[in-house]
Amino acid sequence: MKLIVSILGQKINCRLSIVLVLFSMASTVMADESNKGHRESIEWCNNWFPSLDKNDLPHVLLIGDSIVMGYCPVVEKQLTGKAYVARICTSQFISDPMLLSQLKLFLGQMKFDVIHFNNGLHGASYSEAQYRAAFPAFLEAIQESAPKAKLIWASTTTFIRDGKPELNEQVKARNAIAHKCIEQAGISEDDLFSLISPHPELHDAGGIHYKPEGYDLLGRQVASEIERFLPKK
Repeated sequence: MKLIVSILGQKINCRLSIVLVLFSMASTVMADESNKGHRESIEWCNNWFPSLDKNDLPHVLLIGDSIVMGYCPVVEKQLTGKAYVARICTSQFISDPMLLSQLKLFLGQMKFDVIHFNNGLHGASYSEAQYRAAFPAFLEAIQESAPKAKLIWASTTTFIRDGKPELNEQVKARNAIAHKCIEQAGISEDDLFSLISPHPELHDAGGIHYKPEGYDLLGRQVASEIERFLPKK
């Protein structure tokens, strides 16, 4: 009788173990599904902080993605002798805790007079509701970490396919969400979307990035907008 109970106990324990394992596997799958789309196949960042040891000119920071990388040299050229231009460029979506941590780290250690910032082209798998929910924390990370900096929001640029702006609806929706948030916060807006949208011919073959002429157009406007907020040194 004891032997039978022991065997039954082993069977019960075995079944319980199987149930726990299956529950654990299901939980893992559910967690993976909930995080689906939170990471791109390749995540990257490209940061550049020149002349931080100098204070004879104002320091400017551009925050964005590869579009910023494209027009940053134009901004630097336009602001030569007027400001030092740094950049934080990343693929990380607006709600990514890693992005917020990086912003707090860099802005907490370095001082900038003007910050021109954007986030909107990446994270296509996220809904606009998720973008809306994430924007306040993104803005707060910049405001709290750089309380003395003048902020300029840059609207997200166009996305076309086969020469047609068919993929702009998501960009427009995100721009509308961002516009409402920055308007409520009293932050200036640099409307790069309206600047570049009449010129689909300035896109390269990929439909996201731009030819040199496109980056020149964007960079000149960005520099002009920043110059209005530069303090006198």
